[in-house]
Amino acid sequence: MPGRVIYLMGPSGAGKDSLIDAARQPISTLGCEVAKRVITRSAESVGEEALEVTVEEFERRVALGEFALFWRANGLGYGIPRQTDTWLAEGRNVLVNGSRGYLRQARKRYPDLIPIVLAVDNEVLRRRLLRRARESLPEIERRLQRNQQFVSATWLNEERVIRLDNSGELEATLVRLLDILREQGVSSVPGQT
Repeated sequence: MPGRVIYLMGPSGAGKDSLIDAARQPISTLGCEVAKRVITRSAESVGEEALEVTVEEFERRVALGEFALFWRANGLGYGIPRQTDTWLAEGRNVLVNGSRGYLRQARKRYPDLIPIVLAVDNEVLRRRLLRRARESLPEIERRLQRNQQFVSATWLNEERVIRLDNSGELEATLVRLLDILREQGVSSVPGQT
């Protein structure tokens, strides 16, 4: 039985990279791998275990069909290596750091994917963005506006997305993520919950 893609989305600053890092070992016991993204700029991969490449190298990989999924957003290229398909065929599940804007295309390729959006309260997000000091105040305000789109109940319902709140402690979010995966039938033995 093939594995499933766990498609984790969320706005910048929501804590996706921290959650993925914290989840790496616990989800391995559920038969999950973590896809290592390929990104065209190193600033975006801070905190994420990603492979940074030039734009030219990214486009070469796209042309050679080396990505299971790829998209472009905010002037950057993001790719999920084709190894994902091998893991899925072996019955392993794969956690992907995905994009909300690419969810529909990802669903076409993986119809049974598990879409999860990491949501965070705007005030918590503001504090996190100010603390990491990577953006100007106007850029932070734009990110806060985009965050409101992520937590919109209308969008979540229309796209049948599971909301995972990360406004509190990371450990609590990790526990809830593991609960969600088990509820979705993700286990170390394919076909069993």
